[in-house]
Amino acid sequence: MRKDAPTPDLAPVVTQDLSAAALLARARALQPLLRAAAPRIEAARELPPDVLDALHDAGLFRLLIPRDLGGAETDLITLARVIETVAEADASCAWCLGQAAGCAMSAAYLPRAAAWEAFGRDRRAVLAWGAGIGGEAVADGEGWRVTGRWMFASGARHATLLGAQCQLAGREGEVRTFIFPRARAELIDSWHVVGLRGTGSDGYAVRDLFIPDTHGLDRNVPAPRPGPLYRVPLVQCFPITFGAVALGIARAMLDAFTGLAADKSPRGAGRMRENAAVQGLLGQMEGRLRAARSFLMSTTAEIWADLEAGQPLSHAHSLAIRLSSTHAIHESLAVTDSAYHEAGATAIFEQGPFERRLRDMHAVAQQIQGRRANFELVGRHLLGMTDAPLFF
Repeated sequence: MRKDAPTPDLAPVVTQDLSAAALLARARALQPLLRAAAPRIEAARELPPDVLDALHDAGLFRLLIPRDLGGAETDLITLARVIETVAEADASCAWCLGQAAGCAMSAAYLPRAAAWEAFGRDRRAVLAWGAGIGGEAVADGEGWRVTGRWMFASGARHATLLGAQCQLAGREGEVRTFIFPRARAELIDSWHVVGLRGTGSDGYAVRDLFIPDTHGLDRNVPAPRPGPLYRVPLVQCFPITFGAVALGIARAMLDAFTGLAADKSPRGAGRMRENAAVQGLLGQMEGRLRAARSFLMSTTAEIWADLEAGQPLSHAHSLAIRLSSTHAIHESLAVTDSAYHEAGATAIFEQGPFERRLRDMHAVAQQIQGRRANFELVGRHLLGMTDAPLFF
């Protein structure tokens, strides 16, 4: 913020009920709208205005924003359950919400006036940012000159703010993320993909953009605010939400297969429901999905209980987040693939409940949180070989 800028109104926000029960209830209530809108979301490669209005009205873009800025400051288990619930209806919408939740947690890192300017004043504020260190920031007085290009900015098309993770010039190893209005960047229409099309995860670029020092943060450390949520570095919230997206897709896929198997009679094979192979496979898929969900949700709940008891986020907690989230993604992928295959030719039609979810699930698994190498990384840490970071 410039020195000559007017002082913002920093009064607490009076807002809607953002309790855990209310957030989950609203997420469930939105499912019919999101299911009906899914073809439009995919065709447009972005979330349409009516969907965005409904999500904002439900407060689902403000899950991890501090309460005194009008956010829910919700617990991690509610975060996971809300994203999972939305993903059952539409994966692209859930992915955007999960990404936006982690990004908007930046509000807890910024000075109060800067946080109010970005997230408190505008109740429809959405922050998106791209992957990796895509630029350089050069010190300039009370701020930085940022130049760079970033890709995979989920929700960039409906975002009001963008973030730029940069290497600080002349400071080897020092990285900072800077927040600025989306209007000051050049958007790059690069999101032409097979799955999660509706996320509109385009690229963007800036050149010699001045950003005040007050709008920069280190997202790999806990936020300088009290409360259990802000003992978790925001970067560690992303695996939880992306694992929840995978679980939601797999649950919707398995439910669709169960409904199909109850009625379908494949040519020359009799009724699917009476086929012992189908019965056995369905039982196995149900068991795998429930086990994966239980691992992620119970891990998240246990960590939250420790945080509420005043404990800091430990190395063991971080290992558990990485392992349970990656496991959730891979088990969900296996269940989704099995359901698609067993559905037969019915699954290949675009208007059906299978084809888009298959592509969305594979797009989730291709993301960094779904790398098989994450299992190796966890194993190295379990063996005391802590030479690589658990989160990126």
